[in-house]
Amino acid sequence: MAKITFISNLLCRLIKTNTKFTTYKKEVLKESIKITAIIPTLNEEFNIEDAIKSVGFADEIIVIDSFSDDQTVTLAKRLGARVIQREFDNFSSQKNHAIHLAKHNWIYILDADERVNLALKDEILHAIKSPNDCVGFYIYRAFYFFDRKINYGGWQRDKVIRLFRKDKCKYDGKLVHELIEYDGEIGFLKNKIEHYSYQNYDYYSIKLDQYTSLQAEELFKKNRKVNAYHVTIKPIYRFFSHYVLRFGFLDGFPGFVLANHHAYGVFTRYVKLWLLYKNKK
Repeated sequence: MAKITFISNLLCRLIKTNTKFTTYKKEVLKESIKITAIIPTLNEEFNIEDAIKSVGFADEIIVIDSFSDDQTVTLAKRLGARVIQREFDNFSSQKNHAIHLAKHNWIYILDADERVNLALKDEILHAIKSPNDCVGFYIYRAFYFFDRKINYGGWQRDKVIRLFRKDKCKYDGKLVHELIEYDGEIGFLKNKIEHYSYQNYDYYSIKLDQYTSLQAEELFKKNRKVNAYHVTIKPIYRFFSHYVLRFGFLDGFPGFVLANHHAYGVFTRYVKLWLLYKNKK
């Protein structure tokens, strides 16, 4: 009888221990699949509400703001986002700062002019639950000129790593067009980010001006020199590449405008680089 009682008590203890372990394992698993969405901003009052709503599935939303002087911060706080303000120096350090402060290991980076549709949302949530040893994922972007999707000009191949683990990935330190450095395997998602970068001429021009300034600064730090080729042939080739070689003409007038904009961006980048050298003397 004593043996039966002993065995019965032992079994009860084992069952309780196993139950506690199972509960603990579920809690750990639950924590491991939480996600933080990060949105970098500067004067994005036109975009910020839709951007935050499109990542409403995230367990934490951080808006890393470069001291906007419009209603961006007010609107973000109203929607429950965690707002962190930091003086802008470059895109890499701005994003890395927010990543460091994120509560969760899985990170999703969203530009304010991008949107996550329902299909991509479901795919993101599935990917972090079953990553299959991937530490990050490439996501293609669908570029929109106002509300018209652009299908050519090279935009159809635009892809970025936006979903990743913070313990395995970080931005590479480039001032602009920053890339993710990663330790592990990178997968691909099927659904695309909706990228509404060209909402109006002034908005796109302001973004292009910021990019060209940072590009010029980066080239200056590398001691790259400017010659006639950079301000004559290279801009023309950029237009020809987007509009002709990459079939931008098939997008009609929007394809022409975008090719022209980016050719002008090349010209502006090297004029700004020339001015940096001139001001140094």
